Amino acid sequence: MTRVLVVDDEPQILRALRINLRARRYEVAVAADGADALRLAASQHPDLVVLDLGLPDMDGVEVIRGLRGWTNVPIIVLSGRAGSQDKVLALDAGADDYVTKPFGVDELLARVRAVTRRTAGAGETVAAVRVGRYTVDMAARTVRADDGREVRLTPTEWHLLEILIRNPGRLVSQRQLLHDVWGPQYQSETNYLRQYMAQLRRKLEDDPARPRHLLTEPGMGYRFQPE
Repeated sequence: MTRVLVVDDEPQILRALRINLRARRYEVAVAADGADALRLAASQHPDLVVLDLGLPDMDGVEVIRGLRGWTNVPIIVLSGRAGSQDKVLALDAGADDYVTKPFGVDELLARVRAVTRRTAGAGETVAAVRVGRYTVDMAARTVRADDGREVRLTPTEWHLLEILIRNPGRLVSQRQLLHDVWGPQYQSETNYLRQYMAQLRRKLEDDPARPRHLLTEPGMGYRFQPE
């Protein structure tokens, strides 16, 4: 059974998430402050942490950093802070996803499922992935449409697409993509990402203006949404 640690100082949110997660067969522990969250994480080793940033004893970003000092447990931030800078700080500290309050329980549960699927398959080799009408063969580094036509990608497009595909459903921050694809000196060059993501969408999305698989999270980063 997947173990989820929910950290929030609002009792009604703790209660609602505990009920909804348990109804879907998750094992749930709750904490109302950062110190208790870090203690429970160390003693119970959850498979996923859902974390509010506005905690009474410390900022949630500090909790993320504390966890990242010893564990790679997936972290979904659940916060009333809607500013892009707060989101960037949380993602750069090591959060895997960010959901803004007020939130829909169904959306949050979908994010939980996506993150736990990705974690469960972390040790698996991705062979081929469907992106709409296209099959991306990761081993052969080829993309073919259903009609057999091959789609040519540049090395940079491949690198960018590979990072997103290997993190299905996960929000990958702009900073991480720029660092991993172009290098640490390019971490503020967000125009590079916009340009290359636009190119990938023109090649792989049926409607590049309304993408279904290569999604933008404004001010935060990008997400590959599988079929």
